[in-house]
Amino acid sequence: MSALTGWTELDDRAVAYARALSADAVQKVGNGHPGTAMSLAPVAYSLFQRHLVHDPSDPQWLGRDRFILSCGHSSLTLYVQLFLSGYGLEMKDLQSFRTWGSLTPGHPEYGHTAGVEMTTGPLGQGVATAVGMAMAARYERGLLDPTAPANTSLFDHSIWVICSDGDLQEGVSAEASSLAGTQELGNLNIIYDDNRISIEGDTHNAFTEDVAARYRAYGWHVIEVAALATGNIDLVSLDAAMVAAKKETSKPTLIRMHSVIAWPAPKAQGTAGSHGSALGVDEIKATKIALGLNPDEDFAMPADVLAHARLVKDRGASARATWDAKFATWKSANPEKAALLERLRVKGLPAGWDADIPVFAPDKEVATRAASGEVINAIAAKLPEFWGGSADLAGSNNTSIKGSGSFLPTSSSISGADPYGRIIHFGIREHAMGSILNGIALHGLTRSFGGTFAVFSDYMRPAVRLAALMNIASTYVWTHDSIGVGEDGPTHQPIEHFAALRAIPGLDVIRPGDANEVAEAWKQIITRGRAAGILLSRQNLPVFDRTICAPATGVAKGAYILKDVANPQAILIATGSEVSLAIDAQTALAAEGINVRVVSAPCLEWFAEQDQAYKTSVLSPNVVKISIEVGIAQGWRELIGDSGVAISLEHYGASADAKRLFKEFGFSVENVVAQVKKAIK
Repeated sequence: MSALTGWTELDDRAVAYARALSADAVQKVGNGHPGTAMSLAPVAYSLFQRHLVHDPSDPQWLGRDRFILSCGHSSLTLYVQLFLSGYGLEMKDLQSFRTWGSLTPGHPEYGHTAGVEMTTGPLGQGVATAVGMAMAARYERGLLDPTAPANTSLFDHSIWVICSDGDLQEGVSAEASSLAGTQELGNLNIIYDDNRISIEGDTHNAFTEDVAARYRAYGWHVIEVAALATGNIDLVSLDAAMVAAKKETSKPTLIRMHSVIAWPAPKAQGTAGSHGSALGVDEIKATKIALGLNPDEDFAMPADVLAHARLVKDRGASARATWDAKFATWKSANPEKAALLERLRVKGLPAGWDADIPVFAPDKEVATRAASGEVINAIAAKLPEFWGGSADLAGSNNTSIKGSGSFLPTSSSISGADPYGRIIHFGIREHAMGSILNGIALHGLTRSFGGTFAVFSDYMRPAVRLAALMNIASTYVWTHDSIGVGEDGPTHQPIEHFAALRAIPGLDVIRPGDANEVAEAWKQIITRGRAAGILLSRQNLPVFDRTICAPATGVAKGAYILKDVANPQAILIATGSEVSLAIDAQTALAAEGINVRVVSAPCLEWFAEQDQAYKTSVLSPNVVKISIEVGIAQGWRELIGDSGVAISLEHYGASADAKRLFKEFGFSVENVVAQVKKAIK
């Protein structure tokens, strides 16, 4: 029995059975990751039973701590605790681990299993996303309870993470952890399972740095917890470390905990084989004997042990009742903030939230990045939950909220620092920025955005993919969207990126053609609440005269007839900066007696949602179609058909002024006219 105060023989048995369940579940399906789940069983059990503030009867309780299993391959670490804590998982769910239709997929999936706060598996993402959750918790406190003394607010809570060696090898965790230190996120606690084993064996094959020293250099509070001589987790020291982590409120905490993977399996413990393979029947029997369990029982859980573990529901209900009483008092004393909270919880929008979004006159050209900056500020004026920034490119991305402070801790000496500021300085960390935006979205109450150049969307793609997979409202502002970047040359000119981003299921990719399309696009981004990326021009673009062109509200349907003609002989479909080229080509063709329709197609995902009648009305059958987009043609064949023509860019750009590049690479009125004439023959 552990020397922990309040720890009983029933807790020891619960941990032993949790280890056995992890081995049994992997053995039954024939694949999975048993070793880490076995060694982490006492860690996760102690966290869920003694330290995590949660109410299993309501996984979405506002006052809860958040827990992320960053090493998602060890999903049984989480599933077994959700089972023991009474979140709704039962033994049958553990028995159907990694099988079709189960609540226990190979990696935890957000929105699929109650108690799973985010989808994990791609290593490092959980650590980085947790940083976003911790930032969101502070910002939300600023919205709702800014004057409460430190650590006394209803909205103060902790973000807990269990991560692995692999998580801390991935660069995204380093990016985010560095920022977490700068932000002094004292509400963030990470338990690092240092077991020195990965798929290829000893992690010292590739990972010998002093992780604790690195995190101290980031500005973290670091606690070391050694394993016992037996190889088991030192629960007494770990418990003390968790208590210390909760008391440290000026720095994030890393608990570096040494463990032996697959302990206490006699032959498998400490081996790479136990990381990702079933242990085998004989080894599992031997392990159960070592644990003092019946080796002939599979998926065993005595009623008294389960009943004891599920007492955490009573403790959670008690904590919830105390919180609810305080919440009622707060609500009575703060009716306006309470109304705001209720709106944020249901993801509602106030009446007239979009009333001041600018309408741009066609009297001067406007870069769509500049238009976006104006729209962002108009939205921010009405939605206090709207905040964001960029990867050190705010002036280029136009992502600053005017008159707002910078989101920085109170100790910061930076001018304009405000712990509840609305401008996030992500630093030159695109990948971490993507993950942090996901964490803010997952935390639940606010909406954020992050900007960088479109070409660097590659740096953040794994986080973008996860946002789409989780169906959360992360918003990415990608500017400098083409060879219009000009003299910066091919390293900064996106070519394949539009197609690559559109290939991500569930991601809305929007490339507006003028400033008013930008305004309408942002309205859709806010109201749709999906993962979205908006692609914006560096260079100025004409603002279409809506007295002769269709209203920009057509953006809501993804593609619309911008300027029509009677009996079109061809249809020009364009996005972004190429829409004005299509309009100019339409004029030139009309002078030669050739009638063409111009379709602006800012978002192919939204167009795909429309019914067939609408699609047919825009892209009339039996009329030749020409797409114009300054990127690769991949993806356009579905709209233009086999007889269509794609005016595209199938190679990298060059360093020269934008006008010269567009002309040299065929994005000119002359070339479009020539291609249309050729096509209609």
